[in-house]
Amino acid sequence: MTINEHKMKYLGSTKKQHKTDGTDITQTHLEQVKSFKYLGSIVNGNNSIEEEIKERISLGNKAFYANQDLFKSKLLTKNSKLRMYKTLVRPVVTYACETWVIKENIKPKLTVFERKVLRRIYGPTKERMAHGRLNRMKN
Repeated sequence: MTINEHKMKYLGSTKKQHKTDGTDITQTHLEQVKSFKYLGSIVNGNNSIEEEIKERISLGNKAFYANQDLFKSKLLTKNSKLRMYKTLVRPVVTYACETWVIKENIKPKLTVFERKVLRRIYGPTKERMAHGRLNRMKN
C-alpha cells in the first residue's frame, strides 16, 4: 500500500494540547488537522457538533432556495409543499443525525430553521397578521 503524503492528514483527538505541526512516519510528513469531512459529516477532535449543525442548516437553506420556485408556486397546495419540504429539504438537514448528541444550545437552531421554512410554506398566522395591522394603525 502506498500513501499519498499530499492528501494524507491526521486528526489528533486527545484532551492534552500538543504543539506539533505534524508527524513523520517513514520520512513522510503528515499534517495535523482540527476537523475534516468524512462521508458527508464533519468530524473534529473535540467531539463537538456545532460546526456540523451549522453546515447542515446551510445545506438545508441551499436545498430550500434551489426549489424556491416550487415553494412559492400558487399552483401547489400547502400540503404538497409540506411533502416537498419533508422529502427534499429535511433529509439534507437531518443527514447522520443519529450520531448527534443534541445539546440545549443546538435545539433552538434547528427549530428556528424549521419554523422559517414552515412560515414560508404556510404564510403568516392570523395572530401575526393582526399584530401587523395594529402596528400600522398606531403609526
